[in-house]
Amino acid sequence: MLSGLMNFLRACFRPRPDRYVHTNSDTGGRQDGLLWYKDHGQHVNGEFSMAVVQANNLLEDQSQLESGSLSLNDSGPYGTFVGVYDGHGGPETSRYVNDHLFQHLKRFTLEQQSMSVEVIRKAFQATEEGFLSLVTKQWPMKPQIAAVGSCCLAGVICNGTLYIASLGDSRAVLGRVVKATGEVLSIQLSAEHNACIESVRQELQALHPDDPHIVVLKHNVWRVKGLIQVSRSIGDVYLKKAEFNREPLYTKFRLREPFKKPILSSEPSISVHQLQPHDQFIIFASDGLWEHLSNQEAVDIVQNHPRNGSARRLVKAALQEAAKKREMRYSDLKKIDRGVRRHFHDDITVIVVFLDSNFLSRASSVKCSNVSVRGAGVSLPPNTLAPCTTPTEAGSM
Repeated sequence: MLSGLMNFLRACFRPRPDRYVHTNSDTGGRQDGLLWYKDHGQHVNGEFSMAVVQANNLLEDQSQLESGSLSLNDSGPYGTFVGVYDGHGGPETSRYVNDHLFQHLKRFTLEQQSMSVEVIRKAFQATEEGFLSLVTKQWPMKPQIAAVGSCCLAGVICNGTLYIASLGDSRAVLGRVVKATGEVLSIQLSAEHNACIESVRQELQALHPDDPHIVVLKHNVWRVKGLIQVSRSIGDVYLKKAEFNREPLYTKFRLREPFKKPILSSEPSISVHQLQPHDQFIIFASDGLWEHLSNQEAVDIVQNHPRNGSARRLVKAALQEAAKKREMRYSDLKKIDRGVRRHFHDDITVIVVFLDSNFLSRASSVKCSNVSVRGAGVSLPPNTLAPCTTPTEAGSM
């Protein structure tokens, strides 16, 4: 009788499952406090490792690894897709990209019957247009969604070719063996679009010659219009379409003078690399990792340890550096809960993709089983706008 009453009370006070969700589509991943990880998995071209540590109250990083058919049907081509989406202003845009970019890529691959730079460019464009459509629809009820955006880093391995596409400041780094010495060197594959880089500021000034305030040094950080560090992204519609830069958008996001052309771009930088037998692995990571580790430090950590757990090892190294900078112990940093943790480091997402030359030589027409993994964290459902939430509303780990 008493146990029945207790079960009834627990059911009454248990949070509704549709209110708090774990954004984890992969049963093989594990959660350890604010850390989610999958130490080992197999993709078409070798092995992989993934890890995500949450710092924001709502996880703004989203990520995925998709391997198998890169087309909407099972006729191929076959390969591996990697995506790291570092959101800002909330998780809405990065979640949207996680749900739509790969689907668009598969649709355009089917249309063209092959993988190409054009396929990837079209997939990015369709994702941007889709999110703009969502903002337009939600603007009357949730105007702040116009100020939510995401960096977008994508990698595609197909038929021995690696495509890297980037918006914002996430980074892809290759580890390549030098035959003469045996050492593994880091090679950055992705372009970055952050106003702290002089060439990016020059690009912005060339695009907006009549605007002396297109980049502003604010609190010792270069920002586009004094508001945002990245110059390219998905979303951030308030800096792309003037009709969304007005009331009821928060005053801090509104510009004093209307603009006639987009301030931010959604055009990705895309590079193509023919993979070689001495290319060992690629590290895909949000800028939360690169704030604390150099390219070569990250490559050395992967190279000098077993493959299993590589991504989690990189996250731990970054957190140890973050703790050191604040003159605190790593063990004490781990005790700090999400939200407050953001004062010490950003959300960090890492995917390490190992390249097996035996698998790389396999033709993209050879059929293989599909693998789909998404990084995870504690989050509210997609229809909840992040800026309106508080730590107590979001639940706890």
